[in-house]
Amino acid sequence: VQLQASGGGLVQLGDSLRLSCAASGFTLDYYAIGWFCQAPGKEREEVSCISSKDGSIYYADSVKGRFTISRDRAKGTMYLQMNSLKPEDTAVYYCAAERGARLPEDSTRVTHWGLGTLVTVSS
Repeated sequence: VQLQASGGGLVQLGDSLRLSCAASGFTLDYYAIGWFCQAPGKEREEVSCISSKDGSIYYADSVKGRFTISRDRAKGTMYLQMNSLKPEDTAVYYCAAERGARLPEDSTRVTHWGLGTLVTVSS
């Protein structure tokens, strides 16, 4: 299982970014996939996830209505469209995958990680 995240950068308050995560070595049908973020001095926390079981989607309360997760099975790629960005969204964003229906909320239980991509939102 390999995950490769990209798309981070420096943006201003209210801007948008789209993160991508290229997945290889596994079938999206059997793995839950999603995004975690880790801000300086804080724990890694779940941002969004797509269930492998039924495609249901989870969003953290802090990003509901602003972020949209999606996947392209044919390309083996997952995306996180981030709109109306705020300085508090500043973090390293990691894509994650776990065999099964859902990603564990506890990041220490996640098996597969991509390298992070830094998102910095200035005010």
